[in-house]
Amino acid sequence: MATGIGLHDQGRQLLPFRESVLAMLGVASVSMLIALDQTIVGTAMPRIVAELKGFELYAWVATAYMLASVITIPIFGRLGDLFGRKPFMLAAILVFTLASVLCGMATNMLFLVLARGLQGIGGGIMMGTVFATVADLFPDPKLRLRWLVFVTSAFGLANMVGPTLGGMLTQHGGWRLVFFVNVPVGVVALVFVRYFLPDLRHARDGARLRLDWLGAFVVAVTFGALQLAIELLPRQGWSATTIVLSGLVLVCSLTLFFWEKRMGYPIIPVDMLLDRKLGPLFAMSVLGGFALFSLVFYVPLLFQGGYAMSPRASGMLITPLLLGTTVGSVVNNRMVTRVRRANAILYAGFALSAFACLAVVVLRGNEPYLAWMACMGASGLGLGLVGTSLTVCSQQIVSRDHIGAATALLHSLRTFGGMLGTAMTGALLGHLYTVGVNRSLDSYQATQWFKSFASPELLVNRADQAALITRLVSAGHAGDAMMNSARSALVDSIHIGLAVAAVAALAGLCLAWFVPPVRVGYLEPRSHNG
Repeated sequence: MATGIGLHDQGRQLLPFRESVLAMLGVASVSMLIALDQTIVGTAMPRIVAELKGFELYAWVATAYMLASVITIPIFGRLGDLFGRKPFMLAAILVFTLASVLCGMATNMLFLVLARGLQGIGGGIMMGTVFATVADLFPDPKLRLRWLVFVTSAFGLANMVGPTLGGMLTQHGGWRLVFFVNVPVGVVALVFVRYFLPDLRHARDGARLRLDWLGAFVVAVTFGALQLAIELLPRQGWSATTIVLSGLVLVCSLTLFFWEKRMGYPIIPVDMLLDRKLGPLFAMSVLGGFALFSLVFYVPLLFQGGYAMSPRASGMLITPLLLGTTVGSVVNNRMVTRVRRANAILYAGFALSAFACLAVVVLRGNEPYLAWMACMGASGLGLGLVGTSLTVCSQQIVSRDHIGAATALLHSLRTFGGMLGTAMTGALLGHLYTVGVNRSLDSYQATQWFKSFASPELLVNRADQAALITRLVSAGHAGDAMMNSARSALVDSIHIGLAVAAVAALAGLCLAWFVPPVRVGYLEPRSHNG
């Protein structure tokens, strides 16, 4: 195995074919590790919170991972340019696998949230290095695209099987297996990367790259304070705590704005963010992430808590959402060179996603599974079209020197949108569920039982429900009717959260109007003839 190889832009690939296959198997297994974790956890979350309690930290299980990833992706992308990507990829696999074990051993929700944050650091480093590694191995753009299909196919496969696998493992072996399953995949990735991926290093010009550590710290404080403010505002209103948190978000945002403009390699490229042509694309990336992750993390709770489905059935019904995003990416790549304006795909994608989100709100839980799968598939297809179209449009608008920065910013903003969507939907859900249950118990003249119904986690745990119904009946109350009312309150609150996701998709549809015309099809004949 060759190590310490300097990178030069010559040749179509740096390794012979056999060595390239082995190295790319390592890269593909890393991408599978990232994708599997992104999709497998959502299905298990209702059961996790039912066992560990602490529903107030439900959203943090997702957002702790996202927050850590948003910060580490650009930082370690820069470090990989300086010192080579292999050492960071190996370290990331170890961190991610160890964190997965810690997640599986969690005894309370706070421990799980902290372990997920550590997992997000590993996942962010992997995301920041895995696709850049393909570019390092294959300098020739056409050859690189062929190998990228290999990596994205592995990513898409893990995306598709994640929800169903998560449901099956949760139902038959317990939710902890959802995290432990990362261990064998991590070991395979570690072996292939360690022994078959060369240590490629860019030629350094002697100028040391200044990393934006302060920017990363301020981003973490800003996003963390923003999420806390979002969660507390529905419950407390404008209290001293929420005012302090809002002020902290404002001060940190202004600090970031002026600091990042001074940095040569900022974690948030402010000038690009404020560009009149690119701004709508970045905003749409946030909105797309908002809609997607709201569905991924709260539809399983709707199925399992609201409609009393099993984790396996929930995972099966959620699978078309992730399958749709993969199919949407493939369809976009086929269509983008055949339409007069690539912008049309953005319109179609957001419209399809908004329609599907609203359809989920309209359905009442007793429809055939095929109806649910169609809605999930349509939403995933729309968001898949959007995600790939945003990348294509941005890469057509920016100069060649800024393609990497624009693409990285799109991915980071999509993750930020997912964090925002998960937090806002969770805050709405918690507040509206509490109001709905209070109103329901008041109608039964049983408000003294509110503590027993206070958290939606009750509606996932069948044993707890049966025990509570027995106590209610013994006290002379209509136990089954009260439980059904609580279930209806959960359904209604999640529906409102998903309606907000639909509004986000509609806002993306409106923003597509402001994107300059992008014509990719006219470039295609030239590339073939060349």
